[in-house]
Amino acid sequence: MADLNQLAARLVKQATEPQADESPAQVSGRKGGLKGGQARSERMSAGERREAARKAAAARWKQNRPA
Repeated sequence: MADLNQLAARLVKQATEPQADESPAQVSGRKGGLKGGQARSERMSAGERREAARKAAAARWKQNRPA
């Protein structure tokens, strides 16, 4: 059986250090998205924005409807 101090040190290290295969965005809890919506809306025409808003509102209302 391994020494308990070594085991505790390894567990703390694994819990506090980011893994090598994780990006900084994943470690911080975000995968982007701060600029995406605004950039998308700037590329869309007024009609496209209106249709996207209508579709989103319909999806929100559909979720909250009692069965």
